[in-house]
Formats: sequence, C-alpha cells, structure tokens
Amino acid sequence: MLRSMYSGISGMKVNQTKLDVVGNNIANVGTTAFKGQRTRFQDVLSQNAGRAMAPSLNLGGVNPRQVGLGVQLAGIDTLVTQGMMQPTGRNLDLAVDGEGYFMVARGEKAFGGEITVVNNTIGNSNGRDIMFTRDGSFGTDHEGNLVTADGYRVLGYSVGGSIEGNGNLKYVDADSKTLQADNGLKTLKIPEKINDGGKDVRIISFSIDKTGLIKGVCEGGKITVLGQVAMSSFRNPAGLEKMGGNLYRNSSNSGEPVVKTGIGATNDNSKGYGDMLQGMLEMSNVDLAEQFTDMIVTTRAFQASGKMISSGDEILQDIINLKR
Repeated sequence: MLRSMYSGISGMKVNQTKLDVVGNNIANVGTTAFKGQRTRFQDVLSQNAGRAMAPSLNLGGVNPRQVGLGVQLAGIDTLVTQGMMQPTGRNLDLAVDGEGYFMVARGEKAFGGEITVVNNTIGNSNGRDIMFTRDGSFGTDHEGNLVTADGYRVLGYSVGGSIEGNGNLKYVDADSKTLQADNGLKTLKIPEKINDGGKDVRIISFSIDKTGLIKGVCEGGKITVLGQVAMSSFRNPAGLEKMGGNLYRNSSNSGEPVVKTGIGATNDNSKGYGDMLQGMLEMSNVDLAEQFTDMIVTTRAFQASGKMISSGDEILQDIINLKR
C-alpha cells in the first residue's frame, strides 16, 4: 500500500477534529464567559530511507532521507483571554475584570466555616463538590442563597461574623474601619431581614463593590455588610477541565486553586485577581472572523487529504492494470 494514502487518512482525521472544535466555538459565540479553543497539529514519526553521513576524506556529508507518515493531534488548547464586558443593569450580574474565577459548590449548605482555607488553598471541603466559573449571572433561591443557574451555591466570606452558624445574618457596620473577613468559605445569602441587636430589620437594597463586598441598605438608612464574594486563580488556567454549564474543575496540570484573601487579611493577596463589576457580564472571547477563516482553511485541508487518497487509489489501479 502507498504511504500517501495513510497520510491522507491521518489528515482527514485531524482536520475533522479541528472542524469539531471550530463548530463548538461558533456555537458558543453567545455563551456567557465562554473560552474558545484552538487545535494544534504535529507530524508523525518519519521513516528513514537513508541515514545521514558525516563528511569524509573523499566525500562531503549526506543529509538524512526521510519520508513523513502523516499528521497527528498535538493538543486542543483553551484560550483564556478575557471577553468583552456587556452591561446588563441587573444587580446580581457580576463580571471579573481580571484573571479570577468565582467559586461555587454543590452539597450541604456551609454556614459554619466548614470549607476551610489554609495558606490560601482549600483545606477541607467536607465532601462538597467545588467548581469554578467566570459566569457571574447569579440569582437567589427562596431562602436567599446566592446561586448559579444550575443551583450551585456561590461561596464567599463572612465579614465580622455577619453570617452566623445557623445561616442567619446579623448587622455589621459597613463604615467600620476594622472590617475583617472570617476564616473559611461560606454560602452567601441576601436575606430579606437581618438581626440588629435582637431586632429584625428589613434589607431594602444591596450592592456589590469591586472587591466583592456585599453591602445591604437597611430600613432606616443604615448600611450593613452581608458577606464578600470569594475568588480563586490558577498557575495554569488553560489546564482547567471544562465540565459543562460554564463550570470548570481543577486538573493535575492546572494546579490547586489559590484563594483570594478576604477584606482585612494580614497576608493580603487580592491584587492579582481583578475587580468585580456589578451589573455586567463577560461575553464569549470567540472571534467569528477568525473562526470562519479557520473553517475555510480546515475544510480545504480536509478536501485535499481526501484527494490524496483518491490519487493513491488511481495509482494502485494503474499498477493492477499492468498485468493486463
């Protein structure tokens, strides 16, 4: 059999994979905070038809004579560049202007600090399934818990004991100069009422500043802290594993998540995560012009690989006809 036919087959396979990736990118051009992917190829091991020879007394050197055996998939990379910001005006929409990721969890509600953070890494999640996302289109359930579209609870810090062990919130003066986040990640809530010195006070409205601090306006005009949205980052964010639903899971090559410290921390590391922008969402980073260009090139490469197989078939047919 001709080696060119098998090279053509390998070319069709990898270009089909690239078309799959391009198609997925185009399909998700409107997906919130979607990160596009690219496909890379590499050549297969070449077969030696002649070895290289060094120069001798009477002859000069000879280069190696090699025949390539086709192409193979080198990798599918996630492009973690930031997408454009889209204003929504919705107070539960958050966008990250930087490299941070929101932290969400599935499992029993954590109000007592059961999800521990040790040296800026997650110590013990107590069986909770923690994932990461750039999609900040959050909502609330009937208990006031801050959740994603799929019901994952958004994690954050209690500030000054604002979130009590039973999940209730108490008044914490937002104008205090000594605000400090408590240890451990907790489920964030935006309640209807908080406890102010034994008296229930209604929350009229709330806002989220660029540090993730959630401030509620109480009836009477006082401002309280309801918590702080947590973020994390990775040494290699391209190594995160996509889980669907705009969610990611850390892998062996992404590294463990480095959790952003809360307000008032002594070992503050919050400068490398970016700002949270309320009332905005991050758009997909897919460039349609680039994707359609890649689609044209990949389609032609697929057709050319198929033509190589057809040409090899014609050569084989001519060889068979020599006996007639």
